[in-house]
Amino acid sequence: PYGMDYTKIEAVSLVTGLAGTGSDPPPSPQRATLLDDMNRRGVDHPNDVLASPDTSLVLVRAYLRPGIQQGDRYDVEVRVPSRSETTSLRGGWLLPARLTEMAVLGEQIRQGSVLGKAEGPVLVDPSADPKKDPALVTRGRVLGGGVAHKSRSLGLVVSRQHQSIRLSQQIAAAINKRFYVHVDGRKQGVASPKTEEFIELAIHARYKDNVGRYMRVARNIAVDESAKVLQDRLQLLEHQLADPLTAANAAIRLEAIGNDQAVEILTKALATNDPEVRFYAAEALAYLDQTAAVETLAAVARDEPAFRVNALAALSAMDDVIAYDALRDLLSLPSAETRYGAFRALWAMNENDPLVRGENMGGQFTYHVLDVAGAAMVHVTDSYRPEVVLFGKDQHFALPLVLDAGQKVLVNGQSGGKIIVSRFTPGQEPEQRTVSTSVDEVVRAIVELGGTYPDVVQALQQAKHDGALQSRFLVDAL
Repeated sequence: PYGMDYTKIEAVSLVTGLAGTGSDPPPSPQRATLLDDMNRRGVDHPNDVLASPDTSLVLVRAYLRPGIQQGDRYDVEVRVPSRSETTSLRGGWLLPARLTEMAVLGEQIRQGSVLGKAEGPVLVDPSADPKKDPALVTRGRVLGGGVAHKSRSLGLVVSRQHQSIRLSQQIAAAINKRFYVHVDGRKQGVASPKTEEFIELAIHARYKDNVGRYMRVARNIAVDESAKVLQDRLQLLEHQLADPLTAANAAIRLEAIGNDQAVEILTKALATNDPEVRFYAAEALAYLDQTAAVETLAAVARDEPAFRVNALAALSAMDDVIAYDALRDLLSLPSAETRYGAFRALWAMNENDPLVRGENMGGQFTYHVLDVAGAAMVHVTDSYRPEVVLFGKDQHFALPLVLDAGQKVLVNGQSGGKIIVSRFTPGQEPEQRTVSTSVDEVVRAIVELGGTYPDVVQALQQAKHDGALQSRFLVDAL
């Protein structure tokens, strides 16, 4: 397989909007690189900008996942250099950064071509104490803040002793017989033989969130197999599928065959007493979009933590209303991991579904209020994409409370069932919103007053810590 590693890309950039916690960076290759970038962008008096205590030079880093496509988003890590005097990045905004593969050669930073860009609010761990954890407040993440400029190529490399144009074409033909996509209404195979050594693969939509499995299945496709040999192999795989030690590989190979006989063997295995065998068979059937997989995978997601994530991923890959209904039922279970995992699976299945689509909150994050049964729960993320999910519509804060939502927004509720959300700007009258104790109304008021995703997360986390938020509060439960 080719292209299954992660590509590290980096940049030097500037974080602004700090409340006096920034610093003037010392002379270094990083400072020189940032000054060059600022001059190229036409920034006036760049040295004065760097000297401001409200800005900080930062190192930006991200990892492009296998199979990432142009326009896809990814998380970005931000941290101050080791010699920096910056004390905190909380409340900061990462200015546009162009990320490249980088290396230091001859005491100069050398950059490759631009592979992505990044920008956005920096999320610093809201629970980090600047006095107790000074290192934690000088690093953060911009969730989904990066945008890929190029699609990463995936493919298969033919072993040196077998390389030939003819074999490369045979491999592509075998893969295209199993996998194809629709382009302008026409079927088109996913494999393209580029040279005698390399076959490029487009990602099949069913495996967009599980590229590793896609490559495993592709590598298990037989290139030249007679009907007799296939029948013998199906009998062997049926025997191997019944043994927990060989069931995982047998299921992948049956998935690679993908015909009616393979489906029949996998379906029969759902009746076995061994839970591993049932799971591997159901997982393969899900990627073959067979409804028979749903009941087993839903039970696994509910009862088997070891297989839960894979079961939810398999259900999300299906185009099946029964799978949709099963995931929807999981939203009300006691397990936070199962509930949020089911939400993510439904979003991956169809991000435009009204149940999970949510709202775009000023371009800062997506906000989802789910009208589902079960204990009230609030879920936020610190990876993948910025989002707030309320499980249960009628959630309220307990009074009294005083919460910081970033450096400029204050949430104050003392009595009377009302909460005042205020934004303070030097030299101006405070802006205010008066809302009820509803968690939903408070979140919306913070955003209306210019609060960012890190500000909302900080307020919610502080409310939970102080006992004002009585709902369960989870960060990245999956």
